[in-house]
This record gives sequence, C-alpha cells and structure tokens, in this order.
Amino acid sequence: MLKLLMMMLFLIPVCFINEGWWLVQNLLFMMSMVMILKCVLGDISYLSYFLGCDVISYGLILLSFWICVLMITASGLINQNYINNQLFLIMILFLLIMLYCSFSSLSLFSFYVFFEGSLIPTFLLILGWGYQPERLQAGVYLLFYTLLASLPLLVGLFYLYSEQGTLVIFCEGLVNLNNFYLYLSLVLAFLVSMPMFLVHLWLPKAHVEAPVSGSMILAGVLLKLGGYGLLRIYKYLIVSGLSFNSIWVSISLIGGVLVSLICLRQVDMKSLIAYSSVAHMGIVLSGLMTLTCWGFCSSYLLMIAHGLCSSGLFCLANITYERLGSRSLLINKGLMSLMPSMSMWWFLLCSSNMAAPPSLNLLGEIGLLNCIISWSLLSMGVLMLLCFFSASYTLYLYSSSQHGKIYSGLYSCSGGYLREYMLLFLHWFPLNLLIISSEMFMLWL
Repeated sequence: MLKLLMMMLFLIPVCFINEGWWLVQNLLFMMSMVMILKCVLGDISYLSYFLGCDVISYGLILLSFWICVLMITASGLINQNYINNQLFLIMILFLLIMLYCSFSSLSLFSFYVFFEGSLIPTFLLILGWGYQPERLQAGVYLLFYTLLASLPLLVGLFYLYSEQGTLVIFCEGLVNLNNFYLYLSLVLAFLVSMPMFLVHLWLPKAHVEAPVSGSMILAGVLLKLGGYGLLRIYKYLIVSGLSFNSIWVSISLIGGVLVSLICLRQVDMKSLIAYSSVAHMGIVLSGLMTLTCWGFCSSYLLMIAHGLCSSGLFCLANITYERLGSRSLLINKGLMSLMPSMSMWWFLLCSSNMAAPPSLNLLGEIGLLNCIISWSLLSMGVLMLLCFFSASYTLYLYSSSQHGKIYSGLYSCSGGYLREYMLLFLHWFPLNLLIISSEMFMLWL
C-alpha cells in the first residue's frame, strides 16, 4: 500500500512542470491500472504497519483513483485558461492521498483523521474554483455540517478505546455495546456525510457552487466515505442497531420520496442531479440499516454505481454550461439540435441513473428492494413511489434539456471535444461492464 502512497507524494513536484497537466493525468491513469492489477480476492492483503486493503476498501480506493483522474480530464478549461492550474493539480493529489489513506486505514482513529482531512481540499476546491460569490456560504455549510457531527464521533472512538483497548478495525467485535448515546455519537457523523434526509442541506449548496471537479469528487467518493464508515462501525453496534435502526430507515425512505418531489420542480441542472444523489443515498442508507447480508452487499454495490453515474451526469451538465453559459433548464432546451452526438451520452447516463439494465444501478437497487421489503412489508409502498419518481425526474431532466424549442440566442451547432467523449465513455463503460463481474461485490462478506 505504501508504494502507491509514495507514487502520489512524488507526483506533487511534477505538478510544477510547465505543461505538466496531461503528464499528471497519464501517470494517475497508470496508477489506476496498477491498482486494477493488484486485485484483492482474499480477506485482507497488502498489509503494512497502519495501511491495508480488503475487498470493500479495494473497490472504493479504485473508485477514488478513477474519479480523480476524470476530474483532471473534465477540468480542461482550467488548464487552457491557466486558472491556477498547478495549484489545482496539487489540490486533487492532496485529496486523493486523503481518500486513499482513509479507505486503507486499519485503525478507526486514523480513518477519522483522514476522513476529516478530505474536507479541506474539497473546501478549497469550492472556494478557489467555484463559479458564484455564494461559494463561500456553501463552503461554510459543508464544513459546519460535517465537523459539528463528527465531534461526537471522536468522543465515541475514545470511549471505545477505553472499553476495548484497541481501535484496529479487524480486532473489533470483542465489545458489543448497547448504549444509545454511544450509538448516536458513532453513527451521526456518517449520516451527515452520506447525507441523510434532514441533514442534507449542505449537499445541494456545495454541488451548485462547486466547479465540475468538486461536484464529481463530492458525488463520486466523498458521499461514499459515510457509507464505508457505517459498514466498518456496525460490527460494534449490532445490538443497539437492532433497537434504533428503524428510525433512520423510515427517515431515509420518506425523505427519499420528498427529495424526489423536490427534484421534479428544479430548474437548475446541477441542483436536480444533487438532489437525486440524496434520494439514491437514502435507499443505500436504508439497506445498510437493515443489517442483513443482502443489505450490506447491495448498498456497497449501489454506492460504486452511483459514484460513476452521478459523476458522469455532473460532467454532462458542465459540458452544456461551458457552451451556453447557463445551467437553467429554461435555457438548456433543444440540445439535440445543438449537440446531437452528446444527446446519446445524455440518454445513456440518464438511463443508468434510473436503473435501466445493464447498469450496476439495477443490480444494486434490486438487492436493496429485496432486503428492505424483507425487513418490513410496510416499506413496499414507499419503495414503489421512490422507483417511480426516480424515473420521473430523470426523464424530466433528459426530455426538458434535449427536446423543445432551442433558445433564440443560439445560432451555431456545437460538437463535443474528443476529451469530453472520452470522459463520458470512461464513466459509462465501467458502470455497465462491471455487472458481468458482480460477484466481486459480494466477496467481502
């Protein structure tokens, strides 16, 4: 594990080379390739003093590498216009190092440190390269929501250490505590990070103000940190989880339906995609909280699928924003006439977002429907509404942006660059190819 960490650290001086943008991107592609070849099939491998990797960390580390490479590809304009491009590359590398360390940490305390550390480069990305003046407010929302909830987590971890004598992830399960306050302190930070309905307000704000790279990493990986934390922490909390989890399941499912209704009246593309993330993560959270084998595997699967799909949709929204100068669905109409080839990518990624075959989303959602309905038959009606509205707002996004009368201020036909088509292909291809090897997502249990 340390060799990849050293490679990332030694990439930082490369950022200062003139015209080193694509060199850093290609080296990160090479590191992703190395990570793919280091496929983990056993319980835990690549074990060092404080880093290690099992199947669940492996998928999320690979996702982090992939999304960070695609962030550099998507931010071509920053390189073209020299908007602090060297500093931008350093921020992405710093963020990647934080994510890599948090997913491969063997101790819950080091996971906490890197989990909080990943907020700093994200905050700086939003503040430094965001579009509107409101980005400062969005950054403060992001920090306050996440930091406020994660203070109890630190206290809870110290209490666990005093009870158990170790915080190593693979030595847990020795203590199974049934204490509501401890349960709340350990779970709350991850619920805000996911984000659960009622503590989700920071997410749409952060997405709308962030540059495309900020939106990609937020949707692609940072939301998954919460899910990963819950998967790791629930070995301590099975007894108390059986007592209190129904609260979070009901909030998530009802919140998912309400957020889907909010999606149907959005006019900002980015805002719509951000709210759809909240609805999807609501289903993931409900599946996790059932504490079943199906729930754990399917929520992990849907987290990876959502990371690729949501990130691709943010790229598409940014591509049209760069052409038209607006993200409003009132202006972004008739794009099929303006960018005919891009319409196909809109269709492919929107269909994946509404869980059409053969995307990973479909497999994840089938598994989650299975485990949530077996947990409680009452949830069936809410899940039917969730699936229906998920298709509704995705169709609304697709049809209102691609069809209709084109905005009168536009006179030209605009194709995409090869860079943009490659970017969208690299989001869509793994999302639909991974279903062939879906047993990978079940191995870690």
